[in-house]
Amino acid sequence: WKSASVPTGGGLLWVSLVLLVPRQGNTHPQCLDYKPPFQPREPLVFCKEYAKFGCCDLEKDDQISKNFYNIMDHFDYLGYVTCAKYIRTILCQECSPYAAHLYDAEDANTPMRDLPGLCGDYCTEFWQQCRYTISLLTDNNATAGIEEDRNKFCDLLELKDREYCYPNVLSNDKLNANLGDVWADPEGCVQLCLQEVANGLRNPVAMVHADDGTHRFFVAEQLGYVWTYLANGSRIDRPFLNLTRAVLTSPWAGDERGFLCMALHPRFTVVRKAYVYYSVSVKKEERIRISEFTLSTDDMNQLDHSSERTILEVVEPASNHNGGQLLFGHDGYLYIFIGDGGRAGDPFGKFGNSQNKSTLLGKVLRLDVDHNDNLDPYSIPSDNPFIGEKGSLPEIYAYGVRNMWRCSIDRGDPITGQGHGRLFCGDVGQNKFEEVDLIVKGGNYGWRAKEGFSCYDNTLCRNSSLDDVLPIFAYPHKLGKSVTGGYVYRGCQMPNLNGLYIFGDFMSGRLMSLKENGNTGDWEYKEICMGKGQTCKFPKLINSYYKYIISFAEDEAGELYFLATGAPSAAARAGVIYKIIDPSRRAPPGKCSFKPTHVNIKGKLIHFHPKERK
Repeated sequence: WKSASVPTGGGLLWVSLVLLVPRQGNTHPQCLDYKPPFQPREPLVFCKEYAKFGCCDLEKDDQISKNFYNIMDHFDYLGYVTCAKYIRTILCQECSPYAAHLYDAEDANTPMRDLPGLCGDYCTEFWQQCRYTISLLTDNNATAGIEEDRNKFCDLLELKDREYCYPNVLSNDKLNANLGDVWADPEGCVQLCLQEVANGLRNPVAMVHADDGTHRFFVAEQLGYVWTYLANGSRIDRPFLNLTRAVLTSPWAGDERGFLCMALHPRFTVVRKAYVYYSVSVKKEERIRISEFTLSTDDMNQLDHSSERTILEVVEPASNHNGGQLLFGHDGYLYIFIGDGGRAGDPFGKFGNSQNKSTLLGKVLRLDVDHNDNLDPYSIPSDNPFIGEKGSLPEIYAYGVRNMWRCSIDRGDPITGQGHGRLFCGDVGQNKFEEVDLIVKGGNYGWRAKEGFSCYDNTLCRNSSLDDVLPIFAYPHKLGKSVTGGYVYRGCQMPNLNGLYIFGDFMSGRLMSLKENGNTGDWEYKEICMGKGQTCKFPKLINSYYKYIISFAEDEAGELYFLATGAPSAAARAGVIYKIIDPSRRAPPGKCSFKPTHVNIKGKLIHFHPKERK
């Protein structure tokens, strides 16, 4: 030692005896900021053992290093050689993937240990070699006088949990075999968590963003209201759009009519137009209407209700199978997804509406809404596949669809761009199968000849000219009876989920995922379940949701959400929006940060209060 007198005040190794009650073997990787671990953006220099995965970035690693060398200035050569490894190891446990458990910090509402809990054998070894160093690791007086008594020393320093104390936590193969990967239960069900971001909604059918830097999003209710939510979760009390007087719907559970979708122009900041898809009654005739609205000149959070211009109307022969998806492709064109007209088995005409290219029912349409005149609300893109084909409507982009419910465009891998522009859709089945499709120009998706991979109409199915596009995935009705299409995750916050197509089922409440096999091109299925035990024990996270999954959504940053309700009625305020969270790994701190641009507010803000059902 350089100094004969070593401080004996308590310290970082002190912890209340109450906190030493063992919690046997049921914890989860977590950092001292109450968040999942991550892979540092730059390799660590000092705590190198956590360079691939843990709770420290390079800045924190540098702070620990400086602290270590400040402490080691109190040692002579022999003391340095003897104790440096213990002090370095103890300080570096802040970087451990299990730091929160080692420091009793899994609960943000309870006191945190000053230093990590040690296993009994290691504590004894530390006491034998370097017990007087405790005064250098802390300013707390609670350790005064315990250096000479091993039992008292280790009673305070030991973590009784034999699986998760240091160093056992790092040598436990069961804990570390798949550390940093998405967790799965014994049946292989991927365990994710949720964050509640909005509630009290009446059948929330869609959530879109303006892609304008504000990170606000707009949520549509089936009744015909659209609400503006800011990045901080608060809602503006004045609706972005109110079409409740025009929208045709009812409070009946399962009514498919209503306000069904909205799409903002991809250059919304300049063009300032929104497009909506809703059910109407015209002279007692049910129709679906696609309309264009212009943003108000004096309120950036409200459409000009007097600016409505009808783009397209299609007569609905029945009250179901209304389709209901609008989106803009990366080509700038507006895609419209219309159901087959309703009833069962597409009974209209000789072959049904879906196979009949002289009707818009059962089709994917593609329109150019930018190049038109006052007489024609849209023009036909020059490369639409059926232009000039006798008996075919030029708006058609693809056909043979039954009732596509929720489609999305893949942003593409953030590094390689792989998958960019792919168009995914969930197509609701008839009697046996639900399917997920990749939409391609000119594609025939088989209905009513086929349902999923199976023949539905044997006569049509045997037609050699069918040449239909098969689904990338289909599932039987024992798993669910009404697919809700989702999104491929391309966000920043959860790197493990990149490339995972996440979707669900309205009837069963099942969350599901598909991942493309890069070698075979096949799509591999894994069910998603809510994290069990400690998996979702992070602040603000929950592991339950309402059953009826209505829609999925992507925010401006590419993070994923789904919209669900506990009562599938347009009159019930039982709708909730959930953000999907991977608790096993997050992006490094600071990587995904953004500063929303200012939003001018007219009216009042209604602050969000989560219910956090556990």
